Amino acid sequence: MMLTQQSIRDFLAQSDYDIRESGNGRWIDQKCTPDVVCAVADFICNYVADDPSPGSCPFTSKEIWHSEYASQYVEAVFKKPTLKNKNAKHEYDKFFQQPMELLAYANVLGKQKRKGKNYYWVKQINILEYIALRERNALIFLVLYIEKTLHDSGLWPFFHTFLQSPSSKTYTEVRNAFFAFTLAYTKINKPLECGRIFTKVLNPLAYSHNTRGTKGGDLSADLITYDMLMYNRPNFRDIYADKPKGVTRKEYAATHPIEINEDYYRYQSNKATRFLRIFNDQTRNGQTEHLEPAHLLDKATHMHHIFPKSLYPEISFYLENIIALTPTQHLNYAHPNGRTQEINEQYQHLLLLSKADRIRENLSSANVEHIYEFSNLLFVLSTGFEEDTPLSIADMDFCAVVNAINRHYA
Repeated sequence: MMLTQQSIRDFLAQSDYDIRESGNGRWIDQKCTPDVVCAVADFICNYVADDPSPGSCPFTSKEIWHSEYASQYVEAVFKKPTLKNKNAKHEYDKFFQQPMELLAYANVLGKQKRKGKNYYWVKQINILEYIALRERNALIFLVLYIEKTLHDSGLWPFFHTFLQSPSSKTYTEVRNAFFAFTLAYTKINKPLECGRIFTKVLNPLAYSHNTRGTKGGDLSADLITYDMLMYNRPNFRDIYADKPKGVTRKEYAATHPIEINEDYYRYQSNKATRFLRIFNDQTRNGQTEHLEPAHLLDKATHMHHIFPKSLYPEISFYLENIIALTPTQHLNYAHPNGRTQEINEQYQHLLLLSKADRIRENLSSANVEHIYEFSNLLFVLSTGFEEDTPLSIADMDFCAVVNAINRHYA
């Protein structure tokens, strides 16, 4: 069964993460961004996948980053130097080891030092799989883990005060408190190092509270956005910010070449479709998300990108752009005669209306995990329609969303 945020809270509640007791200053670190933690969790899950008892399969960070699956994706997706590059060894050590240290401190992994080398093993495969499934899950885990560690360590009041009332004064107070605490209770003895870790602690919390955080050692001028938390994501909203109205993205790209990391989007898209398939199976009994009477009893085994991933890679991993369909709906209706390079625009119109309704149901339900974000739906529509109008729709105004969709296809 798919885990929920409450499942993660219940798991974290079983441990005491008090830094004053452990002295572990590496409970979180510079490379512990949601996308990297998600990827490393995914690499570990793949590494132990064939072992009937993952907990009895110890491994080192080097064994993970030299595994075929990890090396295939880390070079292509994160644009890191080849694993064979000796100069990149230190960078790879941090890239893999820091998230693994975090997961070990959280008790998702076990850890033991033997002859100067750290060995890890999986203690909680269900938690690891939750983190590995998508970056949003990794972010949820990080926020809850950070909050729990700060509570256990007596630091939460400083962070809570800042998050409730961000100002230069409360920012200075929380920053000074974190630096003094880290220097007093851990082996970290350089303020610069404290600052690097402070960013990874404060900004996920700031994002989850929709407030300002830290940037360049100061209080950020703007709210912390999702993209700012990531190690490796271009912000397409910035890329297209200067595109004149009335000029299509295709026309704009012809004169303003944009480098697209296709491997990155393919990797994320595959994970998103896998996640939606599992979620739809478990919460909707595998029913199609486009409720046509003739197909209500057929299983929705195909995950379809409403706006094609080949044309809109930047929204290819947005759940708001993926819809669970039956094979007939996908290959006979969405793609005329099974030609997957073609889109039936009339059917695309209907699918967007259905997807908007499924998103509304999800965000309005008190009984299931909320997997969508209304702002993401607006970004998907804005990107697919190649116009900014949807971005001005008020939060949770699904009537306006329906009107915008209908107006586009009128």
